[in-house]
Amino acid sequence: MARTILLLPGDGIGPEVISEAEKILAVFNQDFDLDVQVESADIGGAAYEKDGNPLPEEVLAAAKESSAILLGAVGGPQWETLERHLRPEAALLKLRAELDLFSNLRPAILFSQLADSSSLKPELVRDLDIMIVRELTGGIYFGQPRGVETRGGERVGFNTLVYSESEISRIAHSAFKIAQARKKRLCSVDKANVLEVSGLWRDVVESVATAYPDIELSHMYVDNAAMQLIRAPKQFDVIVTGNMFGDILSDCAAMLTGSIGMLPSASLNESAQGLYEPVHGSAPDIAGHGRANPLAAILSLSMMLRYSLAESDLADRLDQAVGHVLDSGLRTADIAWDNQYCTTAQMGDAVIEQLRTNLNDVKEI
Repeated sequence: MARTILLLPGDGIGPEVISEAEKILAVFNQDFDLDVQVESADIGGAAYEKDGNPLPEEVLAAAKESSAILLGAVGGPQWETLERHLRPEAALLKLRAELDLFSNLRPAILFSQLADSSSLKPELVRDLDIMIVRELTGGIYFGQPRGVETRGGERVGFNTLVYSESEISRIAHSAFKIAQARKKRLCSVDKANVLEVSGLWRDVVESVATAYPDIELSHMYVDNAAMQLIRAPKQFDVIVTGNMFGDILSDCAAMLTGSIGMLPSASLNESAQGLYEPVHGSAPDIAGHGRANPLAAILSLSMMLRYSLAESDLADRLDQAVGHVLDSGLRTADIAWDNQYCTTAQMGDAVIEQLRTNLNDVKEI
C-alpha cells in the first residue's frame, strides 16, 4: 500500500513554502521512485475561515491515517481575539496531543555558506550542529488545572507544570538513541535546584542512562544553558529538555544559525509517524510577496524522508542539493546581505534543478 503524505499549508507564508516542498515530492515520485501519495487539507486560520474550526475532524482523521504530515505554519493577527480553543495554534496543540507526538527534534545547523549571517562571531558558530530534543505533549502547556479566576477581588492566572515518570522516561530514551547516532554526548536541561518536577526529571534521566553506557550524560540548569548557547554553543551536541524549556532554548539556538527561515523540525510518536514543519511561523508581514525562504520547509521534508519514511538516501540527496544551491550564492531576502535576492519559487526551483543534475551525474557514472 502506498504511503500517504498529508500536506497542511496553513496560514501566512505556509502555503508558499509548502508549495515548494510539494514540487520536490513530485520530483522524488517521478524521478526517484519514492511512490508516495500526497494529500492536502486546511488547518489553523484557513480551516477556521472555512469551517469555524481550526482542526476539522476530517483533517484530524486524515492526519491519523497518514504516514507523515508536512505543516507550513498557523496563526495570524486576525485570529488573536478568538476564544483560545478556536485560535489557529489550538489546532497544532490538538494535533500533537491526538497523535501523541511527544518527541520534538529541533536541529540547529549552520550551513558553512551562512557563517557570516549569524549574530555571533563566525568562529563561535562555524560547523555548528546541535540537536534539541524537546518533550512536546506534557509539561506546563498541557498540565491541569489551568485557567484564570478571581481570588480576593483580583484575577489570578495559573498553569500546572507536571510530568510523570513514564513521560520523562520515553523522551529520555528518544534523546539517548539520537545521541548514539551522533557524538554520544547528551546534556539534560532542567531547573532541579528550584522545581520538584525537575528533580524528578533528573532522577529519571539518570536512571534511563544506565541503559546507554556509551553515552556521556551531563546536566545543566536552564538559565545557564541559555547563557552557554550564546557563549559557546559548540560545547553542545544533543540537548534533552521539557516542553517549555525546549520551546525557549530551541528558538535561541535557531538564531545562532543566521536565520530562522533555515530551520526544520520533526515531532515523532513511538511509531515514527511524524509532523514536520519549519520553525519560522506564519510571518504574515511577508505573506504573498514571494519573499519567504522555503528551505526550512524543504529541510523539514528531508527530516520526513529520514525519520518517517526510512529514505535516508533521498534525505542525503536533498540536503546536498540545498548545500549546492547555497554554494552557488543564491539567497532569499532573509539570508541576503544586499538587495540581490531570489523569490520563494526561484529557490525551490534551484533545489529541484540541483537534484536532477546530481541524478543525471550518477546515471552517467
